Amino acid sequence: MGRPDQPRDKKGRWVARGGGAGAALVALIVALHSGGGGGGAAVESAASQSLKGKSSSKEAARKGNRAEAWKRLGLKSLKQTAKRDLKCVAASFSEVRDFFAHNPCRSLDRLLLAVADTSGNTVVVSVAWVKMAKTETTGKLKWIIDIQGSGDISPLASSALGLAGVDFTGHHYASRQSGPLLVVAETAPGGGHPGTELLNTVAEVAAEFPAP
Repeated sequence: MGRPDQPRDKKGRWVARGGGAGAALVALIVALHSGGGGGGAAVESAASQSLKGKSSSKEAARKGNRAEAWKRLGLKSLKQTAKRDLKCVAASFSEVRDFFAHNPCRSLDRLLLAVADTSGNTVVVSVAWVKMAKTETTGKLKWIIDIQGSGDISPLASSALGLAGVDFTGHHYASRQSGPLLVVAETAPGGGHPGTELLNTVAEVAAEFPAP
């Protein structure tokens, strides 16, 4: 799975694959060196609006208001499917699966949904809420699952949303621990050309949703 510090993914190698983030960086550089105060102010205003939207969206997410959370990002929910399990071993793989084999979870809730913007870009979101017996055990699980390539909790099949070819790479990821509960959120393109920044932001917001 990917690291939870998503701002790291907006730099370096992943910017080249996400056209939106790269374009934003170029625009920022041009504005800062244009010599005109107005350009710099415009960039600052746009950045402020973006940050405000993300913060507002997270606030709605923490209250469990999913529709409002997406609305504040300029998105709308299309379809979703959910499933509850009592065992995590069969719903995970690699090192994460090995961890569950020795540390059984108390419960697992998984959600898969698709959201889209007004330009037709679709983001598929996978969210898992895992409850362990102890807070300490949850912390160990978070440490493992946050490492890229360590395995994951398997997302629900995207075919349930009428989508095919959805590839969760772990590079657009966020996690959150609250006592014995661990929330893991991951996003992937589902249609159109959603940029890296959008994919990362949606993952961060989804990780704030309370357990069902």
